Amino acid sequence: MFVQFTRYSAVLATAAAATLALSACGSSTTPESGSASGPATGDTAAAKSWAPAKVDVWADLSMDSARSKAEYTPVGKAEKPWNICVSVPHMKDAYWLGMNYGVAEQAREAGVNMTMVEAGGYENIDKQIQQIEDCSQSADAVVIGAISFDGLNSTVDRLAAAGKPVIDVINGMSSPKVTAKSLVSFHDLAQIAAEWVVKDSAGQPVKVAWFPGPKGAGWSEDGERGFKSALTGSPVQVVDTKWGDTGKDAQSKLIEDVLAAHPDINYIVGTAVTAEAAGPILRDRGLSDKIRVAGYYFTPGTYTGIERGTVQAAPSDSTAIQGRIAIDQAIRALEKKDFQKHVGPELVMVTKDTLKDFDVSTTLAPDSWSPTFQVKAGS
Repeated sequence: MFVQFTRYSAVLATAAAATLALSACGSSTTPESGSASGPATGDTAAAKSWAPAKVDVWADLSMDSARSKAEYTPVGKAEKPWNICVSVPHMKDAYWLGMNYGVAEQAREAGVNMTMVEAGGYENIDKQIQQIEDCSQSADAVVIGAISFDGLNSTVDRLAAAGKPVIDVINGMSSPKVTAKSLVSFHDLAQIAAEWVVKDSAGQPVKVAWFPGPKGAGWSEDGERGFKSALTGSPVQVVDTKWGDTGKDAQSKLIEDVLAAHPDINYIVGTAVTAEAAGPILRDRGLSDKIRVAGYYFTPGTYTGIERGTVQAAPSDSTAIQGRIAIDQAIRALEKKDFQKHVGPELVMVTKDTLKDFDVSTTLAPDSWSPTFQVKAGS
């Protein structure tokens, strides 16, 4: 199957040219000497080029559309120092720090300006909308990690009407007006986590507490559907589902509530923050050997947990690469070049057995990385 491209020009490339562009549409650059060095587990991986990256490509914006495999390579240096606004729900956990790393480094390598705004939490949709309205005034394109699946559609409509490309990154939005999506299926991530529980429990009837994330967010709602559907017909019983913000305090409180109500559970599965928070709580209660823990996406905390044995498994959605691709899609749209309309990195399940072979630079920010809200072209 040929990968579908979208062009902003009236003249379409031939199928052969489009297929060639998929694998050879540009070259990546290595990080500048002044950028942060070393991934979360050391300095070596930071020097690796992220591209070409193995990706899934959807035929259109819908997660239900036909999917194919491909390799993604960025366009390289931008033709001009475009201004790109990036909006995220918050910077309270290392997941979004990994995305911030990818966005900032790709903007720097491509030679564009990047401004990031963060809304402070999933309860602050009005703040995110206002931040986007303000930031987009001076932006040529906008990248949005949405708080709500449906709640930003009017904002996207206004941006599209103004001719500004909108890239939907990581969380997902329902608007048909977005220009492109750089995101994976959280349904698939949660499904992989559920399948791991079924396999790990070896067909025995077990009880699971499930923590999908904030209610109403597109990614967590998808995770809920994927997790529950994958357990249909299995002896795995979900005894409690706890929705909540991905701050560590919020997830810790939910875990405490579940343990009080269901002291006989066998598994805790949920957000990466849930998995991180579970370790100390289970240790303090003497339950580390009785309750197994898995996240359904990946952070430095899940990496450390897997290393130490407090977390047993977590799939990676290559968060940093999603951020990099979103910046590249924005540049391609602005420069009227071919771009993939819906693309996401291949999912990788990480356990203690596979940890040594996992390239952390695809997902995690370096140890020395601090949140970067501004990148100036040429810096």
